[in-house]
Amino acid sequence: QHLTGVQEFMGLEFCVNEHVLVPRQDTELLVLEAEKQLKMLEDANPQILDMCTGSGCIAVSLKSRNPQIKCVAADVSEQALVMAKKNADKLQAEINFVHTDMFSNISGNFDMIISNPPYIPTKVIEGLEAEVRLHDPFSALDGKEDGLYFYRILAEESPRFLRKGGWIYLEIGHDQSRAVEQLLMEAGFEKIRTEKDLAGLDRVVCGVYNI
Repeated sequence: QHLTGVQEFMGLEFCVNEHVLVPRQDTELLVLEAEKQLKMLEDANPQILDMCTGSGCIAVSLKSRNPQIKCVAADVSEQALVMAKKNADKLQAEINFVHTDMFSNISGNFDMIISNPPYIPTKVIEGLEAEVRLHDPFSALDGKEDGLYFYRILAEESPRFLRKGGWIYLEIGHDQSRAVEQLLMEAGFEKIRTEKDLAGLDRVVCGVYNI
């Protein structure tokens, strides 16, 4: 993908480079599970925030497949946002992009916050396969010491930006379900559950706030 500069995701072709994480098939489950919930929301034009958007594959896929949604996509990397905007333009997805360190520049309220944040513990990155370790941006992989750094922020900060009955959908590492579910529970989320990917591994944690 780094040689060709493209990667398929959700049946769409995305541009990639050294500044963004190459979209993985595992992440398609996050999009599909979020879509199921979107169809059950009362708002005809739900507002979605894609935090840590990277290549924009989540936000652009959701907007392309669900034109009625209003989507904000955020990232701390300006280089990543350039690529995300390129993908949005290419696939004619109208998205509002925000350069921000997590929620620092975010305003408004959303029906859903979705994120595939960096979640690999720093010390584990050294042992990853070369195609990931040497080519994907370190910042898109590094979840700090225990891999849960960004989940803590998402759990603690998301409630301020969710409307009543708003949902959070998070991609996780295969061994992080219990820890992330606990973080959401402590933050006041309810109906928390984990969905498994095609390999039978824990992949998506979700919950609703202020029902």
